[in-house]
Amino acid sequence: MQTIAVIDYGASNLRSVSKALEFVADSHSRIVVSAQAEQIFAADKIVFPGQGAMGQCMQGLADKGLEEVLRESIKHKPFLGICLGLQSLMQQSEENNGTRGLGIFPGSVLKFPAGSKDEQGRVFKIPHMGWNRVVQKKPHALWQGINSGERFYFVHSYYVQTAQQEDTAACSTYIVDFTAVVAGDNVFATQFHPEKSQQAGLRLLSNFLQWRP
Repeated sequence: MQTIAVIDYGASNLRSVSKALEFVADSHSRIVVSAQAEQIFAADKIVFPGQGAMGQCMQGLADKGLEEVLRESIKHKPFLGICLGLQSLMQQSEENNGTRGLGIFPGSVLKFPAGSKDEQGRVFKIPHMGWNRVVQKKPHALWQGINSGERFYFVHSYYVQTAQQEDTAACSTYIVDFTAVVAGDNVFATQFHPEKSQQAGLRLLSNFLQWRP
């Protein structure tokens, strides 16, 4: 049986993520929510969900002694990041007057420009909240059964800009084109919330449980 650890850093949408994983899991997968380093190290796969502010996220990891746990786990285990779980993998974020990330991928987290207007002259609302198309940029096992251009659910005021194009597995557009998914080796991280994205999101979570990078 494989164990999937959902990391609890103190402020996250843990219940919805864990429930969605349990819904798609078979009898060979066990989902645990944990802030314990030993339990996370022992898990076969890691899910890092996040919502709220980047500064709060990184401080929560530091306070619970989970930053190095996360770094080491990312090196060796299949890893799924969600929302802040994606943004935290970058080198830095503009949020909270500048916040250092884990630096797993080169790139930055930038704030959507305020006051931007669409073609009809309507001001774009921030945060970007709701369904949006996700265009796949490279093949990946977690895309199995999911078409490019499928719609997923987003809630965010900051977006990821990768420094290396090859790290971007999918893009979306809201005010600007932005990275919706980064992927590399055993890491796959989404700006959108698969646990809130109905059938396409559940399929992605199911693919993650079956993933053997």
